[in-house]
Amino acid sequence: MMALMTDRVLFPASAMPDDDWWGALWPDPKGTLVNIGITPGMTVIDLCCGNGYFTVPLASLVGTPGRVVAIDLDADMLATARSRMGQAVDKVSAAACAWIVADATMIDEILLDEDKADALIIANTFHGVPDQAALSASVAGVLKPGGAFIVINWHAHPREQTVVLGQARGPKEEMRMTPQDVEQVVAAAGFVVGDIIELPPYHYAAVFHVAQARTRD
Repeated sequence: MMALMTDRVLFPASAMPDDDWWGALWPDPKGTLVNIGITPGMTVIDLCCGNGYFTVPLASLVGTPGRVVAIDLDADMLATARSRMGQAVDKVSAAACAWIVADATMIDEILLDEDKADALIIANTFHGVPDQAALSASVAGVLKPGGAFIVINWHAHPREQTVVLGQARGPKEEMRMTPQDVEQVVAAAGFVVGDIIELPPYHYAAVFHVAQARTRD
């Protein structure tokens, strides 16, 4: 996401929610990260990181042997995430974190000279990406062979059934994607499906892996 892009109109129905209900939905973000396969020492890209709700526990989990790259197209949101990180983590034990304002579909160009990542996480945003195929191809370009592309999505339930703190939450039903929907998109970029991990009450993590080493044209 280049700095020119600071408007979330490009990612409909993917705005960052308030911390009150976000915390009610995800009371243990670090535990969620462990559940989806993040381990100490990894280099992980937190794509569309928002206000850093998952970025902070991610840096704590991967620790100083690891590295975190936090990317969002909203500079103000990224600044909030960076501030949150500064207040919340033990700087001695947490991973170093790079903060990048950028267009998600261009990350393979932006991170061209960086080491490849072990995993990339995109949470509650993939459903709103206008060109999901282009994003998937870009993601494939920044992961190591066998690296994990982890898409956290709302299940394709009617919105009135996904209630948090007494209100229906999440994207419109027509925007929601099943794991099979996601697989159809990302397979063309060279990914193969790994695990589908349930994240109660309303989410899943679809984990895909780079099938083989990719080279740039």
